[in-house]
Amino acid sequence: MTRHFLNTQDWTRAELDAVLAQAAQFKRNPAGDALKGKSIALVFFNPSLRTRTSFELGAFQLGGHAVVLQPGKDAWPIEFDLGTVMDGEAEEHIAEVAKVLSRYVDMIGVRAFPKFVDWSLDRQDRVLQGFAKYATVPVVNMETITHPCQELAHVLALQERFGTADLRGKKYVLTWTYHPRALNTAVANSALTIATRMGMDVTLLCPTPEYVLDERYMGWAAQNVAESGGSLQVSHDINSAYAGADVVYAKSWGALPYFGDWEREKPIRDQYRHFIVDEAKMAKTNNGAFSHCLPLRRNVKATDAVMDSPNCIAIEEAENRLHVQKAVMAQLAAQAGNRT
Repeated sequence: MTRHFLNTQDWTRAELDAVLAQAAQFKRNPAGDALKGKSIALVFFNPSLRTRTSFELGAFQLGGHAVVLQPGKDAWPIEFDLGTVMDGEAEEHIAEVAKVLSRYVDMIGVRAFPKFVDWSLDRQDRVLQGFAKYATVPVVNMETITHPCQELAHVLALQERFGTADLRGKKYVLTWTYHPRALNTAVANSALTIATRMGMDVTLLCPTPEYVLDERYMGWAAQNVAESGGSLQVSHDINSAYAGADVVYAKSWGALPYFGDWEREKPIRDQYRHFIVDEAKMAKTNNGAFSHCLPLRRNVKATDAVMDSPNCIAIEEAENRLHVQKAVMAQLAAQAGNRT
């Protein structure tokens, strides 16, 4: 079986710890030859700043080569459903795309956001799963409905902040924040997954029960608590959630009951602009670290003062994308080499 990196939940805790340790080594010594003579196709269905830059540079720094493809722009549009009569926009099927790329490259990275029409379809993650089904080389999730690379960068930044790889006992608040548009739940899904995996005491803070995350990720979080310790609670109360927090992680996302019907959700979302992360809320924490995956709209999601505070580790987290992705690619390349 080809080993992929689709979600951190698919990897053991020991494997994740090994990736994080290797990422820390790459941060100290960036250059290497773990990908010498190897290549990765980076397939972007959606735009990127950090992801594209960090994957391209990461492959280069390890002696590899990255090929960037944008289906529908500089590559043919792709069909993902079987049985479809392909008389529309799509020129070729994922079955051929993944197999052909597998003959050319050693890994495939995929970035594909939801269509934001029907969550029952989007939650199937069909683009990522299509590549994983037909590829004969490792596939890396560069963000779809989860963002596992961001998870690891986030954890590495927290380990650096607290000076330990053991994050158990830390109070971790994953807070919803307002945004003018309803956004993907990917980073929130991933933050909930990794924070519970690391044994932290996790509070999911959101305005109403409608903003609770999909049952799959709530289920993963509950499973992680059972296996790793820590705790999980959902709160709609700002004061109690922030009180004594060691970590505040902010993200905007749309309420799943209104998925694809955002105009009906907008009046609800507009009521909760006060969920912005500001100085008064952070003052309730235990000198807590603040972070966000970026990009962040200042003075909408978090204030200038919070972003410019020495407690903000968002830039460190963004830098760590480079290091953890190098570690993921190196681990996948080594595992693939061991099987041949």
